[in-house]
Amino acid sequence: MTSGVSGNWILLGKVLRPHGLEGLLRVRSYAQSEALFEGAGKVLLRSISGSIHAYRVLSARRHKNIVLMELGGVNSLEEAEELRDAEVLVMTEAIPREEGEYLWHELIGLRVFLDTGEHIGDISRIIDAGGNDIYVVGRGGKEIFVPATYEVVKDIDLEKGRMTISAMEGLLDLNEI
Repeated sequence: MTSGVSGNWILLGKVLRPHGLEGLLRVRSYAQSEALFEGAGKVLLRSISGSIHAYRVLSARRHKNIVLMELGGVNSLEEAEELRDAEVLVMTEAIPREEGEYLWHELIGLRVFLDTGEHIGDISRIIDAGGNDIYVVGRGGKEIFVPATYEVVKDIDLEKGRMTISAMEGLLDLNEI
């Protein structure tokens, strides 16, 4: 690992290939906005071999269904080619969030309780349903779909590893699969 690199990093994309002759990279973005790359200021690129190097993001812009990213120190097609298939990571703290906004990896594994105190399961995955996410909560070999809305989710405590929800009528019965 590159010296001076520590902290919590999250996967934000993957380098597909170079773009042009001057070191620009074509990146498949896993983020909602290319602004996260530029806003992060610095990214780590982890190659297929596992080596990790830090780069300063000079620019990132949407191009069709990918992001074109310019990195400090990558100035030629040859240098960009060496980064093909590398994972793009950004520091978690560099991702802007509003109060009450969480990253999916922070929620996976949380224990879910009803506001009565009953443990109903743990979040195993999250479904992007457009308007709001759906938390998939494992319960005795079955799954319950919990809408990520303020009406249902009453509290999230990452330090205690728990989420408290209010049981809407039929939530525990109708959503089981």
